[in-house]
Amino acid sequence: MAKMIHSMIRVLDEARSVDFYDKVFGLKVAERLEFDSFVLVYLSNDEDGFELELTINKGREEPYQLGDGYGHLAFSVDDLDAERARITEAGFTPNPISELKHESGLRARFFFITDPDGYKIEVLQRQGRYR
Repeated sequence: MAKMIHSMIRVLDEARSVDFYDKVFGLKVAERLEFDSFVLVYLSNDEDGFELELTINKGREEPYQLGDGYGHLAFSVDDLDAERARITEAGFTPNPISELKHESGLRARFFFITDPDGYKIEVLQRQGRYR
């Protein structure tokens, strides 16, 4: 059986991205590998073995074009309201909390936030399938 282990995004400014993912999601640098033309930074926390890989291409000055195929990353939290308040107090600007309702009932409570490179991130209340 296959196991998902990481997702990779390209970022322009390593320090800015590491700071964002640490302050907003508590992700810490698990490993940093420097190569001649790029740097790989693996971020993780104690919640899960899944990692976010940041790729920083040396010499890149132009922001990346995310295209129309990228959707979002997603994190689940125990207390959505408290996390949104904490993130706001830390100086970031998450979107308002939304609800996804289906004929079967409330499916999700969530908000989105955008990282420094324009990647959308969904933050979901832990419930149902979003554990």
